[in-house]
Amino acid sequence: MSANGSPSGQQPTATYDSPFLKACRREPVPHTPVWFMRQAGRSLPEYRKVREGIGMLDSCMRPELVTEITLQPVRRHGVDAAIYFSDIVVPLKAIGIDLDIKPGVGPVVDRPVRTRADLARLRDLTPEDVSYVTEAIGLLTRELGTTPLIGFAGAPFTLASYLVEGGPSRTYENAKAMMYGDPELWADLLDRLADITAGFLKVQIEAGASAVQLFDSWVGALAPADYRRSVMPASAKVFRAVADYGVPRIHFGVGTGELLKLMGEAGADVVGVDWRVPLDEAARRVGPGKALQGNLDPTLLFSTREAVEARTREVLDAAAGLEGHIFNLGHGVLPATDPDALTRLVEHVHAETAR
Repeated sequence: MSANGSPSGQQPTATYDSPFLKACRREPVPHTPVWFMRQAGRSLPEYRKVREGIGMLDSCMRPELVTEITLQPVRRHGVDAAIYFSDIVVPLKAIGIDLDIKPGVGPVVDRPVRTRADLARLRDLTPEDVSYVTEAIGLLTRELGTTPLIGFAGAPFTLASYLVEGGPSRTYENAKAMMYGDPELWADLLDRLADITAGFLKVQIEAGASAVQLFDSWVGALAPADYRRSVMPASAKVFRAVADYGVPRIHFGVGTGELLKLMGEAGADVVGVDWRVPLDEAARRVGPGKALQGNLDPTLLFSTREAVEARTREVLDAAAGLEGHIFNLGHGVLPATDPDALTRLVEHVHAETAR
């Protein structure tokens, strides 16, 4: 049973007919739904105020603070969905991995995972490890009412890249060296991370999340053959693990134009597209039976209102023949973005697509 009293395999009744969930299911919508990756974050002055003096990981473990931050863009922008405020490394921290999120750097792992013995540190995630997530989602779903909440997690490849490299990387030389040089260890690492990721998503769904998004932020660094052989099995395992809940499953990565079809085949109901591939071409690559999400270049929001509206029209025109479309940026909201530009964009998409 979900937190809203709906059996597994059914959507919570309060959000079921929302434009966002209808678009995920490729059903007719009253307008194209809009939400933004990183919509809750540094672009909002109210976010910076409530986060002042509080570290990122600490912020993710305070249910009332998570609730406030998650709701801020819903109040300000009128987006069609909220996304749970957290970080992809939270489940790793919860199982005891010694890591921190350093300002201006990102996640840094004290002892990188490089050997088979290191796998022992990656134990299963239990709901008790992240009880603050269950509490926060309970608070959020009561506040959100008919607005869906998207849960999320980092995909096995992206988590592995942080764990093996010890932090952010541009080349992923250590992760790729393991993938190419010790494929059995690599496969076992990703399989372990798939279980942890699936556990984290299950906690969110059972607490009341109406959809989930799997972020494979750095998987665009791989060739399609390497993705299919060395990454896709673990991502598919995550999607299978949550399939019976009946909530839409979204898959997103950056620079993944050559991987779109495979990412859909991994088990997603909705495939996120960055700004490099037009949505009509993305639909051709992905194939039928999937909704698409995207894909305005985030930097356009620093341009003129006229430029934003013109490029938004191009995105909407490219999406005109899609089975289902959720408007989003092609990556996250940049920290210096004017919040008013986001609000205007939501209003513009809603007005342009009203049916």
